[in-house]
Amino acid sequence: MAWIYLICAGLFEMGWLLGFKLAATMPKYHYLFIVLAVISMAISGWLLFIAQKVIPIGTAYAVWTGIGAIGTLVTGILFFHDSASIGRLLSATLIVMGIIGLKLAH
Repeated sequence: MAWIYLICAGLFEMGWLLGFKLAATMPKYHYLFIVLAVISMAISGWLLFIAQKVIPIGTAYAVWTGIGAIGTLVTGILFFHDSASIGRLLSATLIVMGIIGLKLAH
């Protein structure tokens, strides 16, 4: 169950970054997106707190930030026209491999 909490925490980690991006690109709804970002931040932190009670904190933190980083990278590519260069995608693959390695080593 702790791994499910950790994966959800990583997804909410993406939420606060997305909220900041939307706040910057949609000034009319600036405060709404900031509030959503803060709520997402709080949920993400709470779920990480629960997960790290069972999962070693170093592993939990690396997986949490990795999910947030990869998810945000993919979101940026798909919805904000960020670069999908081979270097970025190769680097993202290395992050995913590290996350898998941490899970397998646990």
